[in-house]
Amino acid sequence: MTITVAVDAMGGDVGLKVTVPASVQFLSDTPDVNLVLVGDQAAIEAELMVLPASVRARITVRHASEVVGMDESPQLALKNKKDSSMRVSINLVKESLAQAAVSAGNTGALMATAKFVLKTIPGIDRPAIAKMMPGIKGNTCVLDLGANIDCSPEQLLQFGIMGSELVASLEHRTNPSVGLLNIGSEDIKGTESIKRAAELLRESGLNFYGNVEGNDIFKSTVDVVVCDGFTGNVALKASEGLAHMISTFLREEFARTWWTKLCALAAMPVLKLFKARVDPRRYNGASFLGLRGIVVKSHGGTDALGFRIALEQACEEVRANVIGHIADRVAVQLQNIKQSESEAKDSA
Repeated sequence: MTITVAVDAMGGDVGLKVTVPASVQFLSDTPDVNLVLVGDQAAIEAELMVLPASVRARITVRHASEVVGMDESPQLALKNKKDSSMRVSINLVKESLAQAAVSAGNTGALMATAKFVLKTIPGIDRPAIAKMMPGIKGNTCVLDLGANIDCSPEQLLQFGIMGSELVASLEHRTNPSVGLLNIGSEDIKGTESIKRAAELLRESGLNFYGNVEGNDIFKSTVDVVVCDGFTGNVALKASEGLAHMISTFLREEFARTWWTKLCALAAMPVLKLFKARVDPRRYNGASFLGLRGIVVKSHGGTDALGFRIALEQACEEVRANVIGHIADRVAVQLQNIKQSESEAKDSA
């Protein structure tokens, strides 16, 4: 099956200077994918002039006259920029002209537009932002990372279902374990909403581990960590800041004296391996789960390698039929809830 991905070529801090080279590199190594680059047609065509014919034949350019700014209001972008590269990319998914859309643009505007255009899967109240984060024993999927500040227990259950299906599909893990992010592992910890969410997760049929703490994300205690968007975004940004601080401290200490510089030279092979292992570009790409179409958000400041990783993730989700698996699991969950309610009513 040939996959078609719509690319918001104008989105991100740099736009075409990142999205086009990343797209070209991606196509060179991925023969079963075609791309639709959406944005200023003349500017995109200028970037594509020197491409080999074999690669150029797999790229279609779709003109869009507007661009959503990185600091633009999501509401205004949704209302006033109906011909933005972001909106047109998502429209292509809705019209089944593409199986996925990838953008490095404004996160709030992308989520608002995707939710408005694609709608959510039946049984899902709100889409969530999910991302794989590196851990000691492997990747951990964390959601929500900022789409939903306040979440009901039922919505946290939905996040657990979506995260479990994403990990099962992409990481090929059977019956992934799910943890609920809390201020302690004990059942008595947390708000009433968190306690109720734990009850729902425990009764859901998911492989629910129980409460986990922030350090469990990087200890790979569970495969999926569920939380509200406020907590998840704080955890994500804190981890990014910590990683930046560690790399800065290492550079400063190795550059302190001639002796430490010599030590740095000797340690260079290990340092390169360490850098590659924690390189944030290799974990780029956050999935907007719960929508009736695949949308992947790339970090706005990433380079061509990072954007290419986001393109790869979108294609993997298409190949693994992530949306179909989520829809099937949610439908089963809804049926179980109805059956439980019916049995409770009969017993009363």
